Amino acid sequence: MATFRSIEVSDARFESDNLRFITVKSSNLKGRGDIVVFMPPGNFQGQQLPAVILLHGVYGSAWAWAYKAGVHLQTMQMINAGELPPMMLVMPSDGLWGDGSAYLPHDGYDFEKWITEDVVHVIEYLTETDKVSALFIAGLSMGGFGALRIGTKYHQHFKGIAAHSAITNLEEMKLFVEEELYHYHQQDKSEEDVFETCKKYVREIPPIRFDCGKDDLLIDYNRRLHIQMQEYGIPHIYEEYEGGHEWDYWAKHIGRSLKFFAALL
Repeated sequence: MATFRSIEVSDARFESDNLRFITVKSSNLKGRGDIVVFMPPGNFQGQQLPAVILLHGVYGSAWAWAYKAGVHLQTMQMINAGELPPMMLVMPSDGLWGDGSAYLPHDGYDFEKWITEDVVHVIEYLTETDKVSALFIAGLSMGGFGALRIGTKYHQHFKGIAAHSAITNLEEMKLFVEEELYHYHQQDKSEEDVFETCKKYVREIPPIRFDCGKDDLLIDYNRRLHIQMQEYGIPHIYEEYEGGHEWDYWAKHIGRSLKFFAALL
């Protein structure tokens, strides 16, 4: 069972819509990090629930998926309709570095291990188990970059990966952030590119789906990633829909990723 220097969890008496707010001190962040968790109603203490880590994009934080897309309300509706099993949604901040950390290690922080170590430990802490029944990872834009990279690199932890409107290469971060890209650069340049990461772990990649809006500024990059993966023989699902790089699009299509995960259980 995970232990932390400090962890603060919201009081259930004051929570609403099955959302729990958590702040944990992380050595990877050299300080505190926030996580918002959707816990389906019911007594699941000691039980193994599937969990989805949802990564936000630039400018956002742990609250973004819930309060910009209502993902927790949509998930509850889908559970009640029998479209999803009871599952947790775990929505961490990216570490709140600059306009966005890209979920990479840099500048003395490890935003990647914040997700793969600390956030996973928080799931164990909340469920009082040392393992979830299945762990998935998804994200939008910068969070899509993080989900595709981290889900592939740490494939042993994840049963499925999904992304919406994903950044596919670190160079695309300059479309969104004011920080200079040298901050994000990795010693291993393959760590800066989704396809190159997939090539490194091609035999171990969990099932992947990703989509992008036809009017999205990242559409050409997503199409290129789709073609690269096709040509390299990496199984995946890629879809395009009407819409741009906007919350209306992500709120509309996150349910597709949740159903994709449910089908993998």
